[in-house]
Amino acid sequence: MNDDINNDEAMGMDDEDFAAMFEASLAGVGQELQAGMKITATILQTGSEWTFLDVGQKGEGVLATAELLDAEGQLAAAVGDRISVYFISRKDGELRFTTKIGGSGSGTEQLQQAYQGGIPVDGRIDKEIKGGYEVALPGNVRAFCPFSQVGLRPLDAGELIGRALSFRITQFGERGRNIVVSHRMLLDEERKEQRESLRQTLKEGQMVTGTVTNLRDFGAFVDIGGIEGLLPISEISYGRVADINTVLEVGRQLDLIVKKIDWAENRFSFSLRDTLADPWLKVGSSYQVGGKYSGTVSRLAQFGAFVTLEEGIDGLLHISKMGDGQRIRHPQDLFRVGQQLKVVIEKIDESEKRISLALAGAADEVTETSYSEDSTGAGMGTLGELLRAGQQKKARRQRK
Repeated sequence: MNDDINNDEAMGMDDEDFAAMFEASLAGVGQELQAGMKITATILQTGSEWTFLDVGQKGEGVLATAELLDAEGQLAAAVGDRISVYFISRKDGELRFTTKIGGSGSGTEQLQQAYQGGIPVDGRIDKEIKGGYEVALPGNVRAFCPFSQVGLRPLDAGELIGRALSFRITQFGERGRNIVVSHRMLLDEERKEQRESLRQTLKEGQMVTGTVTNLRDFGAFVDIGGIEGLLPISEISYGRVADINTVLEVGRQLDLIVKKIDWAENRFSFSLRDTLADPWLKVGSSYQVGGKYSGTVSRLAQFGAFVTLEEGIDGLLHISKMGDGQRIRHPQDLFRVGQQLKVVIEKIDESEKRISLALAGAADEVTETSYSEDSTGAGMGTLGELLRAGQQKKARRQRK
């Protein structure tokens, strides 16, 4: 019954209305393609001069076969292959495409088309000149790329000379004798696309891969493709990192966990530590109260010395445990960072990830220490109490 209704509706439509709808549909297809638009096409047939493409439009696309030849002049693609192409123009019902302006056999005419349509071009950085680099485009055409337009960040000439890159023509004058190009514009466009993709998919707690781009005292900046974020020095390791340059270098790739995302402020932070096994998970089986262990002084504070038992596991040797009963002004009077010590574990608090230590071989037993950073020695009593305790201890020694 529905077919009858549809047929009746079609029969009620006059030829003029039908023709108008058909033309509108073709026009809609044509409007989807704009000069410089990049699409993926399938090779239908290759000839000596032209290659025909399925581009998802009414009609076939055509591409100069010369653009598919390798350095030896052999076809580098076959029927059925999918390739990326750029739309150039529509003429006499023919859709013209290119893989990249600047391919084999190109000249100033194609370069001008690339400039007008915003199509990327191939080029090779030949040498450094005043203000930038000289770029060789196919067809013996020379172009200029300013220093600021060769990348997202400054690069040494040694890293660039001889490299083949894609460029966007930003200026085309004097019939091709004055051409200015930019590689950075293409990188910016690519990053913008990556950023929009990340906005839809990136979540806190997700693992990502990034490249270290800069090192600072407080952390490393890491690029994950589309956005750059901070890896704080405290998130590099479970152990304390005194000098970031000893553990990371620019260009190194890292697997990281996303810690915080703030699109409004363009702030992102990562953690390398969260990808590592927490050493505290084995503390209960590796360390016991009363056990003697070797450690290294990692930090000195007014209230005591932090001693590293292994990477990520530190204990506190409180100032009250030092000096064999003598009053110590500061732990630095007795110890230095990097010094090896023999210590005894007095207490392990796994929930707070704290270990209280005493010096191995100390003459007297001492009470539990405190992690407070109060320079007066919180948990030790008042000054008067300390003096009385010292006098009592001295008296006990004399009686012995």
